[in-house]
Amino acid sequence: MTIKTVTEVFRVYENIKCELCVKLLAEPKESIENEKIKMQKPNLNQIWETFIKIGLEVPYGSLYDMIRFQIHPMISDLRQKKIIDWYCFLVHNRKSGVPTTKDDNNAYWHIRFELKQDMNPKDFLPKYCVMTRKVKPEWVADISITKTEVMDKSLFKNGEIEEAWRIIGEQSEWLLDLLDIYKEDVKITPTQVLPFLHYYANMTQLQVR
Repeated sequence: MTIKTVTEVFRVYENIKCELCVKLLAEPKESIENEKIKMQKPNLNQIWETFIKIGLEVPYGSLYDMIRFQIHPMISDLRQKKIIDWYCFLVHNRKSGVPTTKDDNNAYWHIRFELKQDMNPKDFLPKYCVMTRKVKPEWVADISITKTEVMDKSLFKNGEIEEAWRIIGEQSEWLLDLLDIYKEDVKITPTQVLPFLHYYANMTQLQVR
């Protein structure tokens, strides 16, 4: 083998190596475990909701444990499998949106999510998820705290209520991330959570109940 040939071999090798590096950098890192998936605007025609029973009382420790060990694993699994792109969750009861019986005074986690495909979530949700149903678009056409405190979507740049739902989804994701920084075998108390909420309240100068 001549010197020229050896030089050419190394040149070809370097070119292949550089091309491979560029390709790896350009490829999406979908295969990386626990990669952050950006929250998307929901399609209001594809939203479902489900409920997880909390009980008659709402103790903080139990709430945080349910988020960490029931809601978070379920949401993470559905997102990694690309079944959902958007979700949010709140605590509600029969007076605030839980479709239960009149004698049921329990609190529930009220979880909404957007399915990327036409499928029935009853086929794959955990058994502790109950009263799962499709959300009618008119139920999520507006966002309000009370009948008089309604979000004005005409003030949004694109005039779409979906943009507000995306932000609300990011708020739920923020809480999952907050609780995820703690060790699994520790109990999380309000004392641990309050400082984070202080920064939210301080930035907005609002106190909401």
